[in-house]
Amino acid sequence: MILHPGLISHAEALAGEVLRFDFPADAVTTRYFRRHNQLGHRDRAVMAESTFAVLRHKLEFAQFAQSGSGPLPRRLALLGLAYVAGMQEVIAKVGPAEARWLERIATVDRMSLSFEARCNLPDWILERLRERFDDPRIERLANALNRSAPLDLRANLVKATRENALSNLEAMGIEAQPTTYAPLGIRLVGKPALQKLAIFEDGGIEVQDEGSQILAHLVAPRRGELVIDFCAGAGGKTLALGALMRSSGRLYAIDVSAKRLAHLKPRLARSGLSNVHPMAIDSERDARLKRLSGKADRVLVDAPCSGLGTLRRNPDLKWRQSATSVRELTEKQAAILAAAARLVKPGGRLVYATCSLLKEENDVVADAFLAAHPDFAPEGVSEILRAQQIPLDTGPRLELWPDLQGTDGFFAAVFTRG
Repeated sequence: MILHPGLISHAEALAGEVLRFDFPADAVTTRYFRRHNQLGHRDRAVMAESTFAVLRHKLEFAQFAQSGSGPLPRRLALLGLAYVAGMQEVIAKVGPAEARWLERIATVDRMSLSFEARCNLPDWILERLRERFDDPRIERLANALNRSAPLDLRANLVKATRENALSNLEAMGIEAQPTTYAPLGIRLVGKPALQKLAIFEDGGIEVQDEGSQILAHLVAPRRGELVIDFCAGAGGKTLALGALMRSSGRLYAIDVSAKRLAHLKPRLARSGLSNVHPMAIDSERDARLKRLSGKADRVLVDAPCSGLGTLRRNPDLKWRQSATSVRELTEKQAAILAAAARLVKPGGRLVYATCSLLKEENDVVADAFLAAHPDFAPEGVSEILRAQQIPLDTGPRLELWPDLQGTDGFFAAVFTRG
């Protein structure tokens, strides 16, 4: 990997912009690259990876940076570049003073740092994790969250089996293997470019984390049913649900953001599904929802949440979220879940899910819903998964952890309407 002074300067500038936390890190990075379109593909990749390394290891790098000199964003950027490209590669490209500083950093035993710095999690998140776990487990979880996520795919049953997709990828020289739990999942080795592969362009595969795929199997839609993805976003789970329905019945992709739903359009066109009906609403109280009241066989509520289960992909969230923002989210989650429940018919299934690690967004919301809705009863998650031959038992509710199952962090509770 070849670094050069111009790349280091750009990495410093990008780190400075991202660390203001005014906008999501991926949006800031994309905007920076748009402004500096002379940067080549390799330089962009190194800059993006090093910037995300800074976000993942911010507390650890900040301790190291205290002993350096010069602008803080530069010191952090150099540490990020060293993490990605190797310390010696960076030392060879900087001046004598910075080289001596980096050489000292290279001799530091990471275990000599504080527990908080090694975990690279803000105090408020550590406090909540300590309510459930001991420090060794928290550190294992933190280490998993601070690694880049693998690239997972889902075979689209409308167009391909998992075996077909694996054979196709192998023929293209792409190393891949079946996921451990999701029956249609494929995990790639590395992150090859997929957009120009025929099987991707034809809709035979779709990018989707294994944990997200498992949520679709919890909904377990049947052919011909009326199913609602109540917080559909860009539609990853919608597409998985539609494929499980073999493009039959009616599947509503509902979201308050027409912009997010617009991202579903090209994916839907590739998928070959004809049963999906996108529907933008102004809020969970939108009058148009009344015509669906009490009619849905299955409703999935993948609620807006802190996103802390996705820190492998979005490491800035741990610095952009706060205890206050989570309290605001739990109020929204409760309102959305109550609104979605009205759409479920007697005997129908309601799935509440988040990509959060926090009990207050997960069990607390689910328990409060049950207390306020005596017409709903809990369903055991393990039994649902066992019926679909998915070898996963996390108890009566679903909990997925990067350090245990190797997926993003997910929670789900399942209810049946009496």
